[in-house]
Amino acid sequence: MDFSFLPTYWAYFNYGVLVTVMISACVVFFGTIIGILVSLLKRTNIKVFDWLVSFYVWVFRGTPMVVQIMIAFAWMHFSHVPTIGFGVLDLDFSRLLPGIIILSLNSGAYISEIVRAGIEAVPKGQLEAAYSLGIRPVNAMRYVILPQAFKNILPALGNEFITIIKDSSLLQTIGVMELWNGAQSVVTATYLPVSPLLFAAFYYLMVTTVMSALVKRLENRMGQGR
Repeated sequence: MDFSFLPTYWAYFNYGVLVTVMISACVVFFGTIIGILVSLLKRTNIKVFDWLVSFYVWVFRGTPMVVQIMIAFAWMHFSHVPTIGFGVLDLDFSRLLPGIIILSLNSGAYISEIVRAGIEAVPKGQLEAAYSLGIRPVNAMRYVILPQAFKNILPALGNEFITIIKDSSLLQTIGVMELWNGAQSVVTATYLPVSPLLFAAFYYLMVTTVMSALVKRLENRMGQGR
């Protein structure tokens, strides 16, 4: 394998992985909020809300993410969104925003099911005890149920974060300059078909390994009751 391109093109991978992590962090943040809201709306037992969120989950879980990204990019044309220089790469927000929106909506559909399962895993007696103490339903869910559910769903949320890091590579289909797109740019510039891609895969592996270790550490601390 020829890795002689690294001194010249190292910045493509460094900036690409920063963009990938930034995209993933935004998607997990917004996806978690969407997932919690969807899960809570399903628990209201209001038929309109239940139908709407069920339709949303059905659509986003039943169609390929790359198709969703391409449709969103075609529909969401931001004509006056700036492009910001980011080292050797450019952050084109006209492409970045549709990607983050679709990844967040897709992630939210999966996280909603994770949250639902986590809430249902909390004993019903916890909610009944909160009501008996005069705690309002909203506060009971916020301060009693959700903290316990979060402990139950933390491993699944960690896996979702790792999945999003890998799935962010699909944004190269609309020209977002993340890690995989940066690697393909190096392939085009150096005419090396394999080595840049292997190095990008190594970068992905390092990032996901670090994230897995952090999630495991947090899980252990929560398991110790800290």
